[in-house]
Amino acid sequence: MRKLTMSIVLIAAVALLPATALGKGGNPGVIKRGKCSNGAAWKLKGKNDDGLIEVEFEVDQNVNGRRWNVVLKRNGVTVFRSVRVTRAPSGSFSVNRRIRGTAGADRISAVATTAGGRCAASLSV
Repeated sequence: MRKLTMSIVLIAAVALLPATALGKGGNPGVIKRGKCSNGAAWKLKGKNDDGLIEVEFEVDQNVNGRRWNVVLKRNGVTVFRSVRVTRAPSGSFSVNRRIRGTAGADRISAVATTAGGRCAASLSV
């Protein structure tokens, strides 16, 4: 009887595993973190979603009002270029983009530069 009970519990746990493993957020994608040359911190996230790649690039410098030149590339080709300014309360900025993916793996790179600082990040999705 004990073996039967354990078997039923094990089967139920395995059956429920995918639902609990995915949870509400589903696939979290790839997340990388690092330091910039001026002590700021960066975070780059990439996630495949219906043929697109959700990209989030964040730089946290803890200084408000600093202008950064930002470039995002997919497989070496520029897909986004702009200026971002760090804002209160955290002295950070973020760039969120949905870009087209290719049939295979994609290499996403992000570079942000400011006077006296450079952040460079990359990941594969």
